[in-house]
Amino acid sequence: MPSQRKVVNLPLHGGHAPKWLFHRMVKLTRGITETLLYEYDTAEFLRRISDPYWFQALSCVIGFDWHSSGTTTTTCGAMKMAIDPQEHGIIVAGGKGRASRKTPSDIERAGDIFSLSSAKIDELVYASKISAKIDNSCIQDGYQLYHHSFLLDEKGDWAVIQQGMNDENRYARRYHWLSEEVAEYVEEPHQGICCDKIEAESLNMTASESEDSRKISVDLLCDNPEHLRKYFKDKTPLKSESQTRLDEYVTEFKMPRHHPVLDMDLSDREFEVLKKAYELQPSNYEDMLSLEGMGPKKIRALALISDLVYGSSPSWKDPVKYSFTHGGKDGYPYPVDREVYDHSIQTLKEALEGAKLGRKDKYNAIRRLEGLINGR
Repeated sequence: MPSQRKVVNLPLHGGHAPKWLFHRMVKLTRGITETLLYEYDTAEFLRRISDPYWFQALSCVIGFDWHSSGTTTTTCGAMKMAIDPQEHGIIVAGGKGRASRKTPSDIERAGDIFSLSSAKIDELVYASKISAKIDNSCIQDGYQLYHHSFLLDEKGDWAVIQQGMNDENRYARRYHWLSEEVAEYVEEPHQGICCDKIEAESLNMTASESEDSRKISVDLLCDNPEHLRKYFKDKTPLKSESQTRLDEYVTEFKMPRHHPVLDMDLSDREFEVLKKAYELQPSNYEDMLSLEGMGPKKIRALALISDLVYGSSPSWKDPVKYSFTHGGKDGYPYPVDREVYDHSIQTLKEALEGAKLGRKDKYNAIRRLEGLINGR
């Protein structure tokens, strides 16, 4: 089956999963994981978990609110507790908030357990960092990352599940990556992006339509960024309150500009980052993006200048594709993909039936799964 791009938005709900519920979630997650690993292998487990459909269905089956933002953090937390790297050949690195910053050390620990080379460990740490930077800087959709889980198996294959928050609309958005599907980090790298809300305008520098904009951004940077200052508004503070800018004082006569000006500003410190990047002369967009200090504002500025000056417009289409697990029942924003939906349910049912669980736990989980089927 060809890979599909998927996105999910989730409303933000406060509070935590009760201890009694989380304990059962961990137990169910362990049982389902062991069955899948017995029937398939770690690579197939990573494929399933990186599919927004399957991940959301798993969250519902193990007992958590199926459309809450907590679905992501709690399910990933349950996986981290349930999966033993020495027993299962998979480790769940990172997590929510401060735990996400421990991802590199978690990966290094996995490298020791799985006997991975130092070069491979460096490659995996880079994959973790660049995936987070891309979803925070290259996709500017208004969602700031606060959760980053990096799943890694003993062969060095990986998957990323990370989530961002929009403080204004109180929604969360989940981003899925799968290593075997990533041909280039900076072009269409996602296995799926999930959210209930489609933004009217989102800068997406990973879209294939943004290829020219990416190339010109690198060219602009490598051609001495000092010449870019003229494209920004002059926001130099006046020396006194009695002073007035000439263009504000003369209202009836204005000289035409020789070039367009962006309605944004870069500070001297931000220009210093561009100058340091210029000295390093990055050979491509990924190299440029991986440089220290190359954040969202500078990525956006270079994209806007490439459009204003060279007419190479980046993509402004929101990459989100699916609402909740399997699309809305009324077909909005996207219709249910019944084939994928049924496949998710069937594999979970098989895993539950084969899991080493108590009769009551298994019965309740299957009832929740049947609730998904009947609620379509």
